[in-house]
Amino acid sequence: MRQIILITGGARSGKSSYAERRALQLAPNPIYMATAHVWDEEFRQRVVRHQQARGPEWTNVEEERYLSHHRVEGRVVLIDCVTLWCTNFFFQTQGDVEWSLEALKQEFDRFTQQEATFLFVTNEIGMGGTSENELQRKFTDLQGWMNQYIASRADEVVMMVCGIPMKVK
Repeated sequence: MRQIILITGGARSGKSSYAERRALQLAPNPIYMATAHVWDEEFRQRVVRHQQARGPEWTNVEEERYLSHHRVEGRVVLIDCVTLWCTNFFFQTQGDVEWSLEALKQEFDRFTQQEATFLFVTNEIGMGGTSENELQRKFTDLQGWMNQYIASRADEVVMMVCGIPMKVK
């Protein structure tokens, strides 16, 4: 049975930890699909820490853009995270929000057509003030619209606040 779960919240709200626990409750050998592009050494170290924290029960897949290139039928898949996934399309198009959003929606639809359980982790980056930086405003729009798109298709939406999961949908 196909199921989509969206886990959202602010930075360091406990999203990823919660998603990992949920995935392990749903399956003994989930897939961890990392969407990060490694930009610098500090970020590479973050990735290494995350990888080391996960045990051997995880199947790790790194995919910056084309999630649908991976067959995950019958599996539980944690996608961490939508924000980095959006970033990869956004910078590929030099900030073209319309093109990026359409490409992301199409890729999301292709990927989630598979019979699997999907846990998408994302950030609520638009909860603060409006940035004075045009590029940042454009990305916030893209991220917010993609979050809304995923949430509208999700069977469940969980908002993390201070490490506490709050069921939204």
